[in-house]
Amino acid sequence: MKLNKMNRTLVVGDIHGGYKALLQVLERAGVTEQDHLIFLGDYVDGWSESEKVVDFLLELQTRQNCIFLRGNHETLLVKWLRTQQENKVWEMNGGEASIKSYQNLSPKKIKEHLTFFDTLKKYHIDDKNRLFVHAGFTNPKGIDFEFFEEYIYWDRTLWETVMAINPDLPSNSAFYPKRLKHYHEIFIGHTPVTHFGFTEPTCFANVWNIDTGAAFLGKISVMDVNTKQSWQSDIVAKLYPNEAGRNHK
Repeated sequence: MKLNKMNRTLVVGDIHGGYKALLQVLERAGVTEQDHLIFLGDYVDGWSESEKVVDFLLELQTRQNCIFLRGNHETLLVKWLRTQQENKVWEMNGGEASIKSYQNLSPKKIKEHLTFFDTLKKYHIDDKNRLFVHAGFTNPKGIDFEFFEEYIYWDRTLWETVMAINPDLPSNSAFYPKRLKHYHEIFIGHTPVTHFGFTEPTCFANVWNIDTGAAFLGKISVMDVNTKQSWQSDIVAKLYPNEAGRNHK
């Protein structure tokens, strides 16, 4: 299939340390330096190559237009890197792989990665009023009014809400969720669509979910936000056959 490689805007779902799968899906999407890439967060935790993912992203942004959003797993890793504070729940949900990935890095390299994590954006709204955010938001006035920043990285109610909307409910109905009306489209990750029986980027209402379960038994996905054409890696677990990932839940 011939790809239109000029000035595409591509959104990249959760990666979770799957460096091999990331390279694979970008190659399959035919990514060039003309493409604008928007990464939805969760670059780390899960598979064994979190530090390689971050090194690759640092290099990638030197040669093309990239936007990097912050995910909940970046916030967890940063806390550990700065405090060494034990968090068993995090370790069981991908953190153990990141600890192993980072424990032998030099202080200089860790500082470089912390600088990258500190520059990650909370969310992005483009010139077509499309919102890109890792998890979601709860405020009916829109994401700019979200009172608790952590919701941006942890919220699952946005996705649960749009899945439950009657598709026949008009957007001008008084019962239609007000938070959806502020944006032409919303692109999220965080909540794997594989938990609900889907295997590819999935849309309900005006919300596209690009997390196709890379942390578990799914794949990394990339989607053209204009055409909605998408590409996927192999199942990430098969690229790391000797690892457990996030317990393969």
